[in-house]
This record gives sequence, structure tokens and C-alpha cells, in this order.
Amino acid sequence: MAEIRLKHITKRFDSGKNVLANLNLDVLDGEFLVLVGPSGCGKSTTLRIIAGLEEATGGDVFIDNKRVNNIAPKDRDIAMVFQNYALYPHMTVFDNMAFGLKLRKYSKKDIRKRVSEAADILEITDLLNRKPKQLSGGQRQRVALGRAIVRKPKVFLFDEPLSNLDAKLRVQMRAEIKKLHKQLKTTMIYVTHDQVEAMTMGNRIAVMKDGAIHQLDTPMNIYNEPADLFVASFIGNPAMNFITTVLTEDNLLCSENTGIKIPLPKVFKPALANQTGKTIILGIRPQDLSTRQGYDEKYQFDASVELIEPLGNETILYLSKGHQSISCVSEHYYPGDAESDQITLSINPEKIHLFDGSTSKRILPGN
Repeated sequence: MAEIRLKHITKRFDSGKNVLANLNLDVLDGEFLVLVGPSGCGKSTTLRIIAGLEEATGGDVFIDNKRVNNIAPKDRDIAMVFQNYALYPHMTVFDNMAFGLKLRKYSKKDIRKRVSEAADILEITDLLNRKPKQLSGGQRQRVALGRAIVRKPKVFLFDEPLSNLDAKLRVQMRAEIKKLHKQLKTTMIYVTHDQVEAMTMGNRIAVMKDGAIHQLDTPMNIYNEPADLFVASFIGNPAMNFITTVLTEDNLLCSENTGIKIPLPKVFKPALANQTGKTIILGIRPQDLSTRQGYDEKYQFDASVELIEPLGNETILYLSKGHQSISCVSEHYYPGDAESDQITLSINPEKIHLFDGSTSKRILPGN
């Protein structure tokens, strides 16, 4: 196992574009860390710099307190799993898994033992004599994992390994990789643009945008206490609703765009004392809007139903209020002919998020 530290990492391509800007990151020994963010945010570049496949323009990479900037990828004791599997089509599963060990001059006995152990863990023992073309996508990904496992590296790096699988297989392989981490207890860094993968797999998540980490925390802390508007919008499905409001003298949050007026929750009053006229972004997750009038009527408003998506155990409602689009997750079933109906929504005042309109930072309650 190994700790990984990135100190002041920058990456600039020949075009002059900065991909990473003064990135600092500590990955704990035995941790499963997920790097998540939109395409082009720098997450795969970060992974490749750790692996030594990409050279940083500036800064230092440490593995087990050893600076590895000038150490070749093969000598960093790291195994990387890619999204395209990168299997040799002419080799059997056994030979694909054993190939790296043969290059490192392991004995035949050691190779058989390691491949057998990895195959048992991944439940692919009966596939060892097949060629990659005879395997499904999920089986190929298991072989790619097995090829990494046999080396028993200090660190596993995953670069969007499930993006080529169908939805059902992705769910299955998410669970398999998480189970693998519990068995091996090895440091793992996992790159994805899928926030569901990030939430379900990581001990901690680093949310990235434009080459910078906006928040590094546990999945539930990021969901419940997003650091800024970007994190709040990226984590959660459907995405959080954002309504631009202005704080009035009588502590109301008023939205000119929608006509919504709600009281400023008491927990935010210390942080917003004497800030009348301040622009505040009201954030509320679709799951925290209710079609039942269970909250104080001061936190209720009417909206028009635009679209209904029944999912069986819940219904997603897409609504409009003035020029504002709003989504709501309801446990009630709404028939298709309810579209264009007016319904009353209630905001759970305990679940309100507020963001500074000028900085986009989350306003902390109680400060």
C-alpha cells in the first residue's frame, strides 16, 4: 500500500493551455479516492502524471514519501486499468494476465499461482483458455483488472474503466471493484465523469473543474455540504435547482424571475446580518421539494407541470415557475394528463442551500 502526494502540480501543453494549475492532493494509504468532473477538467491528466505516462510542467509527485518525478512508469509499482481494456487479441486470458509477470522474469510457478489467485477473486477461472474476442465486455474488463491484480502493485489507477459497458454491467462492475478494494486494501484512484460512480465507490471524492479541485471530502459531505455552485450542480441527480434571489430588509429571499418569496431560514441570519440587497442563489435539491403541503406555507409556491417521468418507485416532475425551470422528485404517481396542471410545491426549509451571488461560494449556516 502507499500514500500519494501531489504538490503544486501544473501541466501546460505546447499550445500554452493550462490543464492543471497548482494542484495539491493527498491520497491516504489504502484509500479509494475518486476524481470526478466534466470532460477536460484535468482528471485523466492527473492520473497519467501519477503513473508517469505524462510529465508535469511543474510540481512534485510523491509515492510512499519518495519523489518519483524522474522514475519511469514501470518502476513506480503502479498498475493502471484503462477504459479500452488494452488486451492482446492473439493471447488467451491466462497469457494476457501473465504477460507483465513474464516481462519481469517471474518463475512459471509464481505466474501460475498469481494468475490463479486473481482469477479466483474475479471469478474468471473458467475463462483462462479463451481469447478476448470470445468474451463479453464485462468479462474483458475483469481480465484487465486481473492483469493489474497479479502484479500486486502499491497503487491501482483506473481511467474511466466502465464507460464502454452497458448500464446493467456498469452497476455490476462498480460493486465488483468496490469489493476488490475491500479484499486487497490497496490504494486506488479512480477517474470518472459519472457522479453516480463517484458517490457509490469512493471513500472520498475530489470534484474537479478547469484543472483545480473544488472540493475534496466524503461523498455524503459533498452531497449535503457542497462548497460552491459548481459542486452543488455537478453532484446529485436530478441536478439541484438554483433560483436567483435578493435579500430584503425584512429577511425575505425574493426572486424577481419567479415571484417566489420565502423567509430566510434562521440558521443563515448570522451570516447575512446587515446584507440587505445582497444577491443570493437559493439551492434546493429536487428530493427536498414536496408535492405534499407538509411544511410551513411560507415555504410553498405554485408551479406548472411541463413534463412527467414516472420511474415506478418515484416520479420526476419538470415544472416551470415564471421563466425558471424547476425539477421535483415525488413519491406520488402522476398520470401523463397531469402535464400543464398547476401544483403546489413545498420547500423543506432545513434542506435549503444558499450561495453567494458574487463568489458562488456556499454560505455557511450559523456563522
